[in-house]
Amino acid sequence: MVNRSNYLWVKAHLDYLSEVAQLKANSVDRYWFCIRHLLLWADEVPFSRAPDIRPTFPCYLASICPRGETRTFAPATLKKIVNTAKRFFLWVKATYPREFRGLPKRWIDTLRPPRSVEPAPSHEFVTLDEALQLAALEIEEDNLALRRDQAGAALLYVSGMRAGALGSLPLEAVDVTGRTIKQWPSLGVRTKNGKTATTYLLEIPELLTVVEQWDTLVRARLPPDAMWYTPTVSRWGEQTLSANPPGANRNVAIARRMRKLFAAAGLSYKSPHKFRHGHAVYALQHAQTMADYKAVSMNLMHEDIRVTDSIYAPLAGNEVQQRIARLADCTSARPPVDGNLAAFIRSLSDAELSQALVVIAERLVR
Repeated sequence: MVNRSNYLWVKAHLDYLSEVAQLKANSVDRYWFCIRHLLLWADEVPFSRAPDIRPTFPCYLASICPRGETRTFAPATLKKIVNTAKRFFLWVKATYPREFRGLPKRWIDTLRPPRSVEPAPSHEFVTLDEALQLAALEIEEDNLALRRDQAGAALLYVSGMRAGALGSLPLEAVDVTGRTIKQWPSLGVRTKNGKTATTYLLEIPELLTVVEQWDTLVRARLPPDAMWYTPTVSRWGEQTLSANPPGANRNVAIARRMRKLFAAAGLSYKSPHKFRHGHAVYALQHAQTMADYKAVSMNLMHEDIRVTDSIYAPLAGNEVQQRIARLADCTSARPPVDGNLAAFIRSLSDAELSQALVVIAERLVR
């Protein structure tokens, strides 16, 4: 049976995330999904005695399976659960110092995801070639739904926005000519954690042509407050565009429609979020300076460049091979580095290096 005090501490933490950290309800739900595993692991033992519990939390996670599954959690999910647990323990130790005075911080620092016996899956994303194949698909002119899906796929790739934003994007938030998207909750756009930003489109002519054609069509038939990825209505075999507002689960509908688009193009399905990954990978591979890198991070609406680096920067295996092979050709062309500067950089800790990268990026952006 779950320890009652543990449950109350978890509830207090979730209230803090909602009321003080001002996280959205769906974000708090994700924290609850992660942190409830702590409650099940500790059972009747109070969290203040967590270091004494066996098996340890990482070992416990490695031994359980998600409901309805026969395999353990994916490595990324395990990492998220453990990091959430670490954040929780740091919070309760700071918030309830008397109750948790015996919980060593060094034990909290040792929390690490369990070592996976399987290799991490390769970074999956929609490639530029796949995006171009979807854009080149010939679609009958009166098939408005599939033409909309094709344009939506192209916009997802060149913008990097999430499916929730695409499904709630009014026409007034889109300026294809100016290559800008107003991801503004004040206009009804659904963004992660309610963030507001004006983002920009990649200059990929083949994809932008598809976006522009749909943009012209939908503006000629609907008012400015209608959705860019608008619902369609089919009656007696004829499709028309609807000015109705999007439903609460519009992103689920987009995923379903993307399956049809991929099937029509003869491609293996990849979720709408994989377009965001493809956008990021394409942009980062073409970034030449830290200022470019920072611009990509800001366009993805990340508050910290390290978020971009941790999620989207890992290279595909074949690209690692190609870049390593080219290193020998680059050594002679590398400009000399001042000895004192090099020694200073090598003396920095990982945390200091991360901070230095952010400062350098911000300096270059000016």
